[in-house]
Order: sequence, then structure tokens, then C-alpha cells
Amino acid sequence: MSAGQGHIVERLQVSVNTPAGRLEMPVEVPSGFVPITSIVPTIRQVGEEALALERVRAAKAGESISCQMGCAGCCRPLVPLSPPEAFALHDTVRALPDPERQNLEAKFAAARVRLEEAGLWSKLNDIAEAGRQLTDEDVEQTNRSYYALRMPCPFLENEACSIYEDRPAACREMLVVSPAELCEDIVRNPVRPLPVPFRVSTVLGMLWGELVGGPARLIPLPVALAWAERHAAERQRVWKGVELFEQAMDKVWRYLARAS
Repeated sequence: MSAGQGHIVERLQVSVNTPAGRLEMPVEVPSGFVPITSIVPTIRQVGEEALALERVRAAKAGESISCQMGCAGCCRPLVPLSPPEAFALHDTVRALPDPERQNLEAKFAAARVRLEEAGLWSKLNDIAEAGRQLTDEDVEQTNRSYYALRMPCPFLENEACSIYEDRPAACREMLVVSPAELCEDIVRNPVRPLPVPFRVSTVLGMLWGELVGGPARLIPLPVALAWAERHAAERQRVWKGVELFEQAMDKVWRYLARAS
């Protein structure tokens, strides 16, 4: 065992059958009582390793990922976050040096003004606070209206992500095998995404709903910081880290079973 961020960690072995093959990997999980944000990086890591198997399968089929640095077409659609990711994102922003944090807060404030003018701010908050689990159909029109604004993500700097290592899982999963230029308009163009074995945000959203007794909600990124502020008390709750991880992996297995 070793210390990580002040916590003793336990080494576990992950074994998951995915559509692209079997995933075997070691992970380190806090063994004590921790907030749910402590397992977010580990679950993202599992998701990325599963996605790497899809990349190998695509390469064997003669396809390659066309996404490159500076290609930021995927930074205009509405990005969904699970509640644990919203808390983690809030922590990331609060930990930045003052000039960077203030710059980001100003960008989020400007985005709010534009969304209020477009009549979307309240709709995004309604999605974040919905009392039931929403379907894709429930939010499709809001997604399209948001995308029509072509608003860059507040974290986008010179067409590159300013929090790349801490970016949401949905951003990590946005990989395409079609020509990059098609991503300039993903609604009109026949963009071909790389298959995603399981959605990390969905898994973490399901886990959070089970822990707090609510729906498996997803939170639109533009309102994520405000949502995390409103739910600060929930951010302070703690659980045993190993049990959190095992519950999250149970959601992964259920996700894959439904998809098979």
C-alpha cells in the first residue's frame, strides 16, 4: 500500500469483457472514507483503457482517429457531466491560480449571459435539477439549440483544452474516424464516432443516484459549477473508497450487459 493525496490506497485488479476484447488492468483506490470525487480519475482511467481497445480494433479495420490538437469541433456541443464530475470540475477550477481561475469564472459568467439571452439557461438548469432520469429525447431540442449557438467551451484556449488532464469523460470519449473537417457541423455531416464501450458519465451518474437516492442525472457543463455550488453539502459526504469503486464497476458491468 502507498499514500495518495493523504489516503492509504489499495491495489485492485480490473477484469472487464468489452465489445473490443477483455480489459485487464491494475488500479489504486483509496481504502479509507473519501468523497466520491476521489474515484473519478480511476473510473475515467478504466473508461480510457476500454476505449483504447476500440482504437486497436478500428486500426485493424483500417480506420484511424482523425482528432488532433487544434481540432476543436467537439468543443462546441453540449457536454454532459455526472454529479461526481461536476464536483471534481469545481475542485479543479478552485485550485487554479487566481488569474486563471478569475479568467475562467469570467468566461462562465459571459456564457451564462449569452445562454440567458437565448432562453437556454433555465432549460439547462432544469436538466441539471430534474427530479427523474431524463432520456435523450427529453434533452434533444435543448442540445440542438445550444449547438446552434456554436459557443466554445469556457475551458477552450487557442483551440486547445486548458484543463486537458482534468477534462470530463464525455470529452475523452469524443473520438471520430471520419475526416476531421466534418466535425465543423456534426448535425449536418455524416460524422462517424469511435464506438464507446461504456459512458463514464452515465456510470458515475447511476452511482451517484444510487448513493443519494435520486435519478441518474447528467449536468450540462455550462451550469456545472453553479450546480456544484448549490450542492456543496452533498460534496462533503464520504464513503469507503474501495466500496465506491466496486459499486461503480458494478454499474460498468450492467452497462455492458445491456449493450451486448
